[in-house]
Amino acid sequence: MSSPTLASLVQGGASPAEIAAHLDALDFDACKAEAFSLDRAGQRALYQRMAGLPLDIAHFVPDAVPAVTEVIHHGKNTLPLPSTFRFFEKRFARPGDGTRRLFGYNEGASRPLIGPGCFVLIETAGRDAAWVERGPLVVDYFQVPDGAVPAGWPRVVPNSSGLQFFVYNKTRDYMRPVSQRVSIGAAYKVEKALDHYFILVREG
Repeated sequence: MSSPTLASLVQGGASPAEIAAHLDALDFDACKAEAFSLDRAGQRALYQRMAGLPLDIAHFVPDAVPAVTEVIHHGKNTLPLPSTFRFFEKRFARPGDGTRRLFGYNEGASRPLIGPGCFVLIETAGRDAAWVERGPLVVDYFQVPDGAVPAGWPRVVPNSSGLQFFVYNKTRDYMRPVSQRVSIGAAYKVEKALDHYFILVREG
């Protein structure tokens, strides 16, 4: 019998614990290959499967990583774009002021065209109940970093400027956990679900 894949586990109704155990047994490259094998329907099903599970900010930047130090998450989105633009990186860093949030931006083939899509990742707890239901953490493009960012990051600009207005402005991505290094996000424009998703795999 062949070994299960992430796609077969999701399609077969595997539990969140079974899915996490499968991915956690893989090295980085194999984990990324499994995560990126999911199509839009697979990512949607995975996001739905992970409802109600906790997710800490340390998933994106582990506590041992110093402030203002980059951590890269490799991503694949479900947007109807050429494959070059469906693969990207979300880069995160803890700010130097000790607040419970992360700074970040999007790196990939689209950045020279539309801009970096800077954001702030925050907890949804204590905010709108609908936010909490969508996920424990949200990548909030209504906000941009207001402190020091890692050397080499692009200049922070608001998402209302330039062509990124059409992609990132008034957008939020709600995040749910999948495994120790994998997370899944769903995109909303203001409060409207876009029915598009992306999966992230953390380096390291």
